[in-house]
Amino acid sequence: MPKADAPTPDPEGGDEPVAPPAPWQQRLRDALRGLPWRRIGKWTGIAFAGLFAFAILWASWVAPPWGDMQPPRKPSFLYLASDGTPIARRGTREAPVDAATLPVEVKGAFIAIEDRRFASHMGVDPRGLIRAFWRNMRAGGVVQGGSTITQQLAKTDFLTSDRKIGRKVQEFVLALWLDAWLSKDEILSRYLSSIYFGDGAYGLRAAAHHYFRKNPEKLNAAQAAMLAGMVKAPSRLNPVGNLEGAQARSKLVLAAMAEEGMITPEELARIRPARPNVATDELPAGTYFVDWVAPQIEEQAQEGKGEVTVRTTLDPTLQKAAVKALTNILSRWGGGVHATQAALVAMRPNGEVVALIGGRSYRASPFNRATQAKRQPGSAFKLAVYLAAMERGYGPDSLVDNSRLTIDGWEPHNYGNRYGPPIPMRSAFAQSSNVAAVRVAEMVGRSNVADAAKRLGIGSELASGPSMALGVSGTTLIELTAAYAAIAGGTYPVEPSGLAERTPRQIAQLYPGTREKMLDLLWSATNQGTGRAAALGIPTFGKTGTTQNHRDALYVGFAGGLVTGVWVGNDDNSAMRGVTGGQLPAEIWRSFMSNARLREADLDIPEGLRADIAARQEAMRLAAEQRALEALEALEEEEQSPFERFIEGLIPGFLGGGRDDRRDDRGDGRERPREDDPPFGE
Repeated sequence: MPKADAPTPDPEGGDEPVAPPAPWQQRLRDALRGLPWRRIGKWTGIAFAGLFAFAILWASWVAPPWGDMQPPRKPSFLYLASDGTPIARRGTREAPVDAATLPVEVKGAFIAIEDRRFASHMGVDPRGLIRAFWRNMRAGGVVQGGSTITQQLAKTDFLTSDRKIGRKVQEFVLALWLDAWLSKDEILSRYLSSIYFGDGAYGLRAAAHHYFRKNPEKLNAAQAAMLAGMVKAPSRLNPVGNLEGAQARSKLVLAAMAEEGMITPEELARIRPARPNVATDELPAGTYFVDWVAPQIEEQAQEGKGEVTVRTTLDPTLQKAAVKALTNILSRWGGGVHATQAALVAMRPNGEVVALIGGRSYRASPFNRATQAKRQPGSAFKLAVYLAAMERGYGPDSLVDNSRLTIDGWEPHNYGNRYGPPIPMRSAFAQSSNVAAVRVAEMVGRSNVADAAKRLGIGSELASGPSMALGVSGTTLIELTAAYAAIAGGTYPVEPSGLAERTPRQIAQLYPGTREKMLDLLWSATNQGTGRAAALGIPTFGKTGTTQNHRDALYVGFAGGLVTGVWVGNDDNSAMRGVTGGQLPAEIWRSFMSNARLREADLDIPEGLRADIAARQEAMRLAAEQRALEALEALEEEEQSPFERFIEGLIPGFLGGGRDDRRDDRGDGRERPREDDPPFGE
């Protein structure tokens, strides 16, 4: 007889013995065997039933579903540009469809992919919920939903879109009531007449007209399958922008229809994926600008108002100029430097947005990189750093150390590792010295820099460390552009808006002396510093920004009465090949602004600064002429024959016009700085 503690033989007949359970495991098993499981199951079921009944009573009391069960009538919206030109129509709803008159393959496509047990359940499908729960558990994420068509109708037409538990209970209860009060055809008709199909098309009739120029009663199986497949993700599966994805999804719908007997296997084999047939002259439902401005007005719209006309601030001429500038330059030069995306925002100093581009192609990607993407602004954030300094008594001529710097083990670096003795803040800002910017932030206090950024309208969360001064915190292009608009207009904060009629908010005035000093810095950065490629024929103010490893490049500035920001980069945050803010972004900015009908008089420039700018421009012109003359003389010397150079060497200096003394007009013999010198920072 084996001992009590001997290993138990493997029941599968293997050689490895199975160890006996630990004492605590054995005690747990004994305790569980002694529990009255039948009684526990009974009372658990009663508890769940009571909880379910309470949930139904609570949901019915909070949002009683009785009445005529008519969904609220939401208006459609016609958006107009500033000159009255229609630019988009959203929320268009055409006549409702009658499911009873639709071909079997049309309504069957939606039932097969969205709710196969639609005809037999009572509005909520417990089997479907359990099946979805089990598949999601096995997949480790949400791969299948459990909502029925009736639940989707309850959610889209009667309830809000929040994800709270209370709203889900209300949806559950309302689905039961809808199924009790309405026939299956009535539920399906309302569902098909209200769901969203992308491109601003609400309802099957609008979608059929938009994508195929047909009435829904005339759709074939392939077209119906494509529309049914879009319900899951109307933007991502839009056949106009993602035909491959839409067709792949429609194949799944057709396969589900064959499984349910709505089409035969032979018919399935013959069906070819549909292709959209969209009218080219149809008003779009979405653009980068309209997608941004729509929530500002649609959330406040009253029910049952038919079509609402919304006049916006968009300038069609400036929008076209912006699209042309961004597209041409990025198409020409972007490929060679791995710059695949760009965004542009143009606004008046009071925040009225007149042009907005959120990416190279709205059809390919409606994600708005101008208003949604939070990217590092780099040195463009130094606007807030130097504003904090100017407000505390510093000026453009105040000196700041430009030598190496280490703070708590962290060391900022200048572009090209170029350092030197103390320099004026004007030069530090113009050449984008990183060590100088960090020193300025430490001098005035990081909290004061953060406060200056907040007052300028930068609402994104900022880093608390010394690197904050270098723009390491993500911001949107539109809020950064609004910060520069505050300097242009002399008031803050500037709230960007796309609505022609808006309620003005309380603003504060920027102290005139502080604004003048900031204009001085911004002019120097654009005309004598890293942003020279953006300089126009009228006074131009702005700043470049380039992030680590050239992942982001920006130029934000203003001239005349227009403030514009440009960002260039990649959606995957990969590095570009050496692109800085003074290159592609500045080129796009200058190309757009050159065609923006700017007037110098539209920007208030203090007379003292205006005179100083004129003097600096004249000095720059003379210096450029001198360099051109020197280059020409050098070229002439290269073209001379050895005999000519020999004879010229014999001529006394006073006969040769003193050509051997070419020091600049400062008289100290030092070499004049060149405009193509690399910057300190970025």
